[in-house]
Amino acid sequence: MKAIVTAPVCALLAAPTRQSTLVDEALYGMVVEILEEPSPGWYRVRTHYRYEGFVRGESLLIGDEAASAWESQPKKVIRNKNFCDVLSAPKVQGWILTNLPRGAVVCPVCPPTDGWQQVRLADGRTGFLPEGILSEHYTVPLSSDEGILRQALVDAAMLYRGTHYRWGGKSPMGIDCSGLVSMAYMLCGILIYRDADIREGFPIHEIPMEAVKPGDLLFFPGHVAMYIGDGRYCHSTAKAGDNGFAVGSLIPGDVSFREDLWKRITRAGTYF
Repeated sequence: MKAIVTAPVCALLAAPTRQSTLVDEALYGMVVEILEEPSPGWYRVRTHYRYEGFVRGESLLIGDEAASAWESQPKKVIRNKNFCDVLSAPKVQGWILTNLPRGAVVCPVCPPTDGWQQVRLADGRTGFLPEGILSEHYTVPLSSDEGILRQALVDAAMLYRGTHYRWGGKSPMGIDCSGLVSMAYMLCGILIYRDADIREGFPIHEIPMEAVKPGDLLFFPGHVAMYIGDGRYCHSTAKAGDNGFAVGSLIPGDVSFREDLWKRITRAGTYF
């Protein structure tokens, strides 16, 4: 059985209880597979990027028919703002149907008019949002040109500047290290492993540190960052003073150099 995520940000928990640890977040419009119902109102689900967790039923629209119909429709993704309001009319005075974060997907209804895009939501309602907030919803890499794709990955990661740290987070409301890099890759049409590791069956493979280029990943024990060029990397960290998105340096002496991380790099990985 499949279901559509209908909460703007849907918590995936380690166990079927509200007090359980957050392990991931699914975003509005994503389709998940229901694996079991361990207790009334709770479902264990698998995301399209093969991550599992427990969610509350009120965050889902359950049913294979609805999910298949939704999957078959063209999509756009919220990309160019942290959040956006979906309004009842193509004007700022429209009332708010819902609020969606970066990474949420909607279905465009018709060509945009006067800067407004009409969209269909998962529950069948239609609304409007500014066209410029939306981007293409890539399910394959957005370019076959390596240089273009590498720059796109860096640009996507940098969209999360200012986001605070949230364990298991994957939205502008809060994001963790692997949430940051996996969302950057997802926005560019590539699904990588959700956690801070290189796993067989996912498209990141190990490379020597000296071969690292922008868009590649740096791995530490329980942590991951994206190399962005010129000896710098971006990551989301719970370290006091940063508490979220930060840019660090691999060059000793730089003001953003962290020796504790530099000494603990275990390996580097690339999609290319």
